[in-house]
Amino acid sequence: MNTFTPADLEQLKEKGISIETVEAQLERFRTGFPYLRIAMPSAPGSGMLSVDDELREAAQTRWEGFLEDGGDVLKFVPASGAASRMFKALFAFVNGEEDVPAAGSPVAQLVERIRDFAFYDELQKAVAKAYGEGTTIESLIEAGRYKDLVAAIIKGEGLNYGQLPKALLTFHRYTDGSVRTAMEEQLAEGAVTAASKGGKVRLHFTVSANHRKIFEAKLTEALPKMEQKFGVKYEVTMSEQKPSTDTIAVTPGNELFRDDAGRLVFRPGGHGALIENLNDIDASVVFIKNIDNIVTDGHRASTIENKKLLGGILLLVHDNVEYLLGELATNPTEETVEEATAFVENTLCYVTKDLDPSLPLADRVNALRRILDRPLRVCGMVRNEGEPGGGPYNAFSSDGRSVAPQILESTQIDLSKPENAEMMKKAGFFNPVDLVCYLKRADGSRYNLPDYVDPATGFISSKSAGGRDLRALELPGLWNGAMSDWSTVFVEVPASTFNPVKTINDLLRPAHQ
Repeated sequence: MNTFTPADLEQLKEKGISIETVEAQLERFRTGFPYLRIAMPSAPGSGMLSVDDELREAAQTRWEGFLEDGGDVLKFVPASGAASRMFKALFAFVNGEEDVPAAGSPVAQLVERIRDFAFYDELQKAVAKAYGEGTTIESLIEAGRYKDLVAAIIKGEGLNYGQLPKALLTFHRYTDGSVRTAMEEQLAEGAVTAASKGGKVRLHFTVSANHRKIFEAKLTEALPKMEQKFGVKYEVTMSEQKPSTDTIAVTPGNELFRDDAGRLVFRPGGHGALIENLNDIDASVVFIKNIDNIVTDGHRASTIENKKLLGGILLLVHDNVEYLLGELATNPTEETVEEATAFVENTLCYVTKDLDPSLPLADRVNALRRILDRPLRVCGMVRNEGEPGGGPYNAFSSDGRSVAPQILESTQIDLSKPENAEMMKKAGFFNPVDLVCYLKRADGSRYNLPDYVDPATGFISSKSAGGRDLRALELPGLWNGAMSDWSTVFVEVPASTFNPVKTINDLLRPAHQ
């Protein structure tokens, strides 16, 4: 039995978490999360918008016109995560028993191509500082001091990359000798894809509290030179994940997990918690993209073209939504309902029993207004070539009355059912996290985004703290269940727009050289 002490209640008050929220989370630990029922994987013609040359041209023209008219646009970049997972192989080597990296291993590849990393010059200085003046990368390699070299990359006495956020790692080097971090490349991408009239570029980074000062320092250094290079003016804001989005931890027996001081233990709610940060953004159009999915200037042409495509399709779809909502409010005839129903089913790929022609006209008008009056997102999807990531599916609503496009993770699908496993096997696309969203109504008011979250789409994981096992609850993912009740349009984009850096050696790929 879980009972809360006065100290517990005070702790909840400090974090801004209600007792009802914690009780709901505890109940979720007991019951688990239901699987989502899927109808089919999304593909062009079945849950995914087919893009021909005419639509491509219209979308790009619409986007360029939007920017020229001073379009209200912002780039939202989740950048709070530490880069430690990038260096898993390096930590294993430094902490392992072998002094020489195995042939063909990630560490051996890193050593072999150490000069090809953009942070080479910085590492050279770090090596001299850590091991004495005159010590170089080459001298460490010649002496077989591979562990010292790798430690200089990831440990605090060196570059400390194992503890820094991925945003602040040096990703790219240019022919003029300059280098850029992942954060600076996001600034560069914003300048060439989302600069509105007058050259204003708005970006918002979510950062962790313990990295905020160094993030701010890097921005202060980077902004003037990036503004000069691209001829733009940046407006950059930052926010941290709210303590109120942390989730309660429990023991394997679902009892409240307490630390040695007897206090409740909370854990970050995952990237789904950022729906609160996104909800605070005052912009009509918002691009969302992971911090590490960027390329050098010379490889950015495909990204620029497809950002225009996604942004333009968003605006064209939104134009239709506004028109139809206006018609349904002022001219709710059978003809209007038929036009709106065709749009909902063919463009938004939303099929529901609530629009059955046998239902009264007034009921269908109300259903259409409810379906159309929601936040809107257009999501780029890449053909599945073995890269990790959730995928686009046409999924049933919890009551079974509707089928709509959803981005699902494998944990949300019951793979014990052969038909589901077969559908996943045949799924032709995955989610690279390349979204553009419309967050305002026609009158300029903002949607309250937490109202459109499906709370039944989180998941439970096993973790540990202080050597003790615990169960942790992650909130519905930002582009998964946190946007479950949005209007969604999937669009195929080329693999050339997806260049993530999941391990340090990904920086050796051509798009990052």
